[in-house]
Amino acid sequence: MAPCQCFYVRPDATRRTRVSSGEPIGPSVSGGDLTQARRERRRGGTLRAVDAPGDNGAAPAVARPRVPVGHPSEPQVPASGRSDPTRRRVRYRRRPILRPKHVLVVADAVTIWIAVLAAHAVVATEVAGRGLIGISIIAPLVWIAMLKQHRLYSSRHVTQPAEELRRLTLSAFTTLAMLGLVVYYGSLEVDQTFLVVIAAFGLAGLFIERSIARVVFDRVRRSGRMRRRVVIVGTNDEARLIRTLLAADPSLGYQVVGFVDDSDLADHPVTAVDFATQLVDTVGEAARAVERSGASGVIIAPTAIGSEAANRLIRELSDAGLYVEVSSSLVDVASHRLMVRPLGRFSVLCVDPVARTGWRPAAKRAFDVVAASLGLAVLSPILLVAAVLIRRDGGPVLYRQERVGRSGGSFMVVKLRTMVPDAEARRHEVENLNEADGPLFKVHDDPRVTSVGRVLRKWSIDELPQLWNVLRGDMSLVGPRPALPSEAAEWPPELYSRLRVRPGITGMWQVSGRSETGFDEYVRLDLYYVDNWSLFTDVGILLKTIPAVMSRRGAF
Repeated sequence: MAPCQCFYVRPDATRRTRVSSGEPIGPSVSGGDLTQARRERRRGGTLRAVDAPGDNGAAPAVARPRVPVGHPSEPQVPASGRSDPTRRRVRYRRRPILRPKHVLVVADAVTIWIAVLAAHAVVATEVAGRGLIGISIIAPLVWIAMLKQHRLYSSRHVTQPAEELRRLTLSAFTTLAMLGLVVYYGSLEVDQTFLVVIAAFGLAGLFIERSIARVVFDRVRRSGRMRRRVVIVGTNDEARLIRTLLAADPSLGYQVVGFVDDSDLADHPVTAVDFATQLVDTVGEAARAVERSGASGVIIAPTAIGSEAANRLIRELSDAGLYVEVSSSLVDVASHRLMVRPLGRFSVLCVDPVARTGWRPAAKRAFDVVAASLGLAVLSPILLVAAVLIRRDGGPVLYRQERVGRSGGSFMVVKLRTMVPDAEARRHEVENLNEADGPLFKVHDDPRVTSVGRVLRKWSIDELPQLWNVLRGDMSLVGPRPALPSEAAEWPPELYSRLRVRPGITGMWQVSGRSETGFDEYVRLDLYYVDNWSLFTDVGILLKTIPAVMSRRGAF
């Protein structure tokens, strides 16, 4: 599913209405002015609220007759003791005393405190009692403040693990600087090395702790809890794509309960995934429609209703204290490349260019060389055992095959041999067994694979010799899958953009299911990486590779 970009609109706290205040959201209109006000508001078009289905699905929607404003059958929300449609109040659910954010704060503080004690034990520095006690108290407080400063307790800022890692790293550096100032001006007897080790241990501990928390939150959300109920404004292709994305990935934490739209039902027929429509009159009724649906937020697809209607809707919903997000209509553009800036009356998005030159590619290459060298040194015993087992079966240990590299050049990829020596000559025997779509070729139970090769493939051990290709500069640790020349000959034109970067041992396709994903998803993931790669993205993919290999998903 292609990721969409949405932007959060901060509510105006000074104009928020609560049940206890008794104040109306909008101005009070009475008498003859009420009819005129309704006529003016009707010029903005009509809205449709479409209740979303339950977990068990639902039948196709049936449009209900329009209910005129003021009709006795229209639901009324009492305000200030009167039944005035223009005087509305939004009811707020009482928030639980103990929220997930509070649990995360406590977990972070405990992790930082453990990092302080671990650093003291490892460094074995003679820190005076006063200094150790002071750092043990100050470090968690300062670091928690820095985590909050870098928006690490805001779920909308840490939806991606790579972005969370980037913010954690920044918080570690700022905390180190702040602790240095505290030690200097507080005259604490603390060695600077001790502070550096605290920052290193704390960063590693926080990343592990938050990775565990992410897994726990994902499981809770997939079970139907801790999910924000939202209404989507619009029923066009953009709005439906957002709904499909949220339904496909419950870990995002949203539950769509309905739609609000200003077009006719015939323009965008409601499919079987929606049910029960209710027509309301004006944009001004949207907040009450959200309240009736039990939602606490709104996601607006601006291409569905137009800028003028969107502005009015954002103003009213944010005044009501509702959570409002606006889709940017951009797909497969990473959020770290986007920046909002004013352009006259408009808020425009600046898209950073793709980083293909400068220090970032140089840093990526340096990281590849260091990590590949360490990997070969650490994994050499596994390679040696695998080589012995392959040799016992007869035939060469290594398998070399031509692949397409950066800028369309060719190179010989090195792998441990997992098939019989004459596998290429026997390919015609399994052509009809191909299970992949597009130019890819995959056979789940390929008869050419040896018994030792099945084990090596299951644990991706056959890919380890490609670390040598990384050292040579043919490949990178992270990048698109190296393609065969025969596959490249059948690529669609847009896929040739993947040749702008080195192919990788692992990548977004590999950690997303590999052979279980179709060719369209293969294309999308490759192009997404080429356009949005960063060092933090590479680190995140490498960390995801370990559980992907252990789960053996798509490996055959």
